[in-house]
Amino acid sequence: MSNCHTLCYTQYYMDTHLTSPLTGNVFLIRDTDASATLAYLTGEGIEVRGNPDVYVRTYPQFGIDDAHELSVRSLTRATREKGRVFVITTAIMTIEAQNALLKTIEEPTAGTRFFFILPAPETLLPTVRSRAQIVDRLCKPGLHNGCASQACTTAAAFLAATPAERLDLIKPLLEKGDDPSTGLGAGKRDLGAIITFLSLIEQELASKPLETAQEGIKAIYQARKYIGDKGALLKPLLESVALLVPRI
Repeated sequence: MSNCHTLCYTQYYMDTHLTSPLTGNVFLIRDTDASATLAYLTGEGIEVRGNPDVYVRTYPQFGIDDAHELSVRSLTRATREKGRVFVITTAIMTIEAQNALLKTIEEPTAGTRFFFILPAPETLLPTVRSRAQIVDRLCKPGLHNGCASQACTTAAAFLAATPAERLDLIKPLLEKGDDPSTGLGAGKRDLGAIITFLSLIEQELASKPLETAQEGIKAIYQARKYIGDKGALLKPLLESVALLVPRI
C-alpha cells in the first residue's frame, strides 16, 4: 500500500464520526451487532419489535441468495408512516452479493432505508460505498458516539504486547467452534470475530502518528484482503499481523 493510500486510509477513521443527521437511504455502520442501531431507531420513534416494517437479520456471511431475498423483500410497501427499515448485520458480504444489491440500494423503494452493519465497511466495493453514507457506531440521538471501552482496551493491549504475548492473544480467535447460536458450523472459525479484532487494532493505529502506524496498517490491510477467501490460511495471516505490527 503506497504512502498516499496509507494516509487516506488512516484519515478515513478520523472523518467518519457521525456529526450530522443521517441523510439518504443506505447506511454502512461500523459496528459488530445491531443493538446500537436499533436503539438509534427507537430514539427516532420507530418500534423495532413486532413491527412488520422493520426487518432485522444477522448473517455470518451475507451471500448472493441473501441479497436476492433482501431485494425482493424491499419491494413491499410499508404499513406504517415511518417507512420500511432493513437492518442487516454481517462480518463478510461476498462480492457477488454486493453486485446483486447495487440496483436495490441505488434506487430504493420510497420510504425504505437500509442499515448494513459491518466491522469494516471500507472492505466493501467502491460501487457500494459510493451509494451509502458511512458512519461509525450509531447511538441514541444526543448520546456520545464511540467504541466500547473494553474493545478499545483490548486493541491497546495488543499493540503494547510483545510478539510472543500477541501470539497468545490471537489463540482464541483461531479456535474452531461448534456453537449453533453463533451461526457457525462444526469446526468453523468465527470470521466475524477475526475481522472485528483486526478493525479494532486498525482503528487504534489510526490514532497514532502516521510514521508509527503505517507498517501496521499495511499488515492488517494485507491480512484482511485475503482472510475471507475460500481456503484462506487464517493462522499464518493472523500471525503475520502479530509479528509485523509495530509495538506501540
